[in-house]
Amino acid sequence: MSKDSNDHSDLGHLNSDQVFVTQEKGTEMPFSGQYLNNKETGTYLCVCCSNVLFSSSTKFDSGTGWPSFFDIQHRDSIKIVSDYSHGMNRKEVLCANCEAHLGHLFKDGPEPTGLRYCINSLSLDFEPEN
Repeated sequence: MSKDSNDHSDLGHLNSDQVFVTQEKGTEMPFSGQYLNNKETGTYLCVCCSNVLFSSSTKFDSGTGWPSFFDIQHRDSIKIVSDYSHGMNRKEVLCANCEAHLGHLFKDGPEPTGLRYCINSLSLDFEPEN
């Protein structure tokens, strides 16, 4: 879809792929995201509003093709809503601040939470630790 189909004027800093994922609930191709193999220490932020989402200390290699985290940075970092699209029953992960689509939550992650936040790189910014 083009940017003209919805009003995303306040998101002019995003490219069309980022708009597709964050505003139109799209998904990047697996194994294509810039943060999939990022091993740097730091913090992952919402690409739309810079809300703090995840710490690199909770990132793990899930083998799924998307950056995965077993916990969120703060209790109020994200919002979880039911997603029944594509004939599935999933839990969608949204930025709690701006409600950008980030990815989905699954209950097949490692301890201590047993959760896997499967997140699109296109919905993230990364701030390296100083």
